[in-house]
Amino acid sequence: MFDPDRLLDHLITNALAEDIGDGDHSTLSVIPEKERGKAVLKIKEDGVLAGMRVAEKIFRHLEPDVVFTPFKKDGDAMLKGEEAFTVSAKVHTILMAERLVLNCMQRMSGIATLTRQYTDRLKGYHTRILDTRKTTPNFRLLEKEAVVIGGAVNHRFALYDMIMLKDNHIDYCGGIAPAVEKAYAYVQRTGKPLRIEVETRNLDDVKAVIACGEGKVFRIMLDNFKPEQIREALQLIGGRFETEASGGIHLGNLVDYAETGVDYVSIGALIHQARSLDLSLKAVKE
Repeated sequence: MFDPDRLLDHLITNALAEDIGDGDHSTLSVIPEKERGKAVLKIKEDGVLAGMRVAEKIFRHLEPDVVFTPFKKDGDAMLKGEEAFTVSAKVHTILMAERLVLNCMQRMSGIATLTRQYTDRLKGYHTRILDTRKTTPNFRLLEKEAVVIGGAVNHRFALYDMIMLKDNHIDYCGGIAPAVEKAYAYVQRTGKPLRIEVETRNLDDVKAVIACGEGKVFRIMLDNFKPEQIREALQLIGGRFETEASGGIHLGNLVDYAETGVDYVSIGALIHQARSLDLSLKAVKE
């Protein structure tokens, strides 16, 4: 079962273990264990801020009683020269958490910023943007959270929360009809609350899903369809299924797809093409 809080705790625990190992010897060698300090998160690049909730969680993982003072929230516009938060804690806590906090926030802010560019372009259109599973191993939770902060919608989180019959499933199974029938029977047999989506590669595939999938399939993916082909497919579908366009969609042609009236467009580039933004955590001398 998907439990984001448990997954985040697991991510933080493993990431800190990876970074600290048997000790932060740089800090242990020069800073007394009980010394306390303060640090500020400085914004060095314009964009959309993401990762504030995660940053606080990282600090509190190491020291539950830290004083975390936010000046902004996830999803806010950020400008170079602004400050996002201050944290007061043991200096050891601040220095051990520093790199993980920055890695998470810089990556998440880059994804949120790119996603916002896409979602802003679709204002006024029916079409909404989905992400994909093209994520960084063990970091999917935060990458998908950043997509939502940027204004888009999460597709399935993983292989366990939706049945998605893609080209290889269909080819191995011998066609769309047997794949849909077997998937639907599996859902009925197991009682799992899994919805079924089917990838189609041409209009004949769309017709095949319509013929066997009504009441069984909830969404048809139109993979690598051009906008004019999507219009034809939508006429055939007639609103009986949700629709998703996928493949080759970018900022330059996004509106062309939205103008077809398709329900969703899925864009892996939201995550795998995003560039991390520049942030820094600096000691405050008091």
